[in-house]
Amino acid sequence: MTVPTELSYTAQHEWIKNDGDLVTIGITQYAADALGDVVYLDLPAVGATITAGEVCGEIESTKSVSDLFAPADGDVAQVNESAVADPGLVNTDPYGQGWLLKLRIDRMPDVLDAAAYERLLGAGA
Repeated sequence: MTVPTELSYTAQHEWIKNDGDLVTIGITQYAADALGDVVYLDLPAVGATITAGEVCGEIESTKSVSDLFAPADGDVAQVNESAVADPGLVNTDPYGQGWLLKLRIDRMPDVLDAAAYERLLGAGA
């Protein structure tokens, strides 16, 4: 499994890409594989304020329903409507077309770089 080096990661298997005044958020390939076929996404509305560490949505797969945790404090600037309409994008392209949210944040949270995330996966995640 490839862990893109240009992204940051959380211990809850989310990735964060810093895009200037916005950050893009998704779930990692590891999380997508663990979930199985994603069939439904419940994401916060544009304009909603989310708080780091708190549940901000749900991801439903053929295996289970999992909470989506906010990796940072921020305001939702955009929701990936393509992924909402076709949740399978989370499985087929989690680091690309399967992104979930774009947030406006005040500061980057404490995150893992790719090497630290790979160590977490190696430790049994």
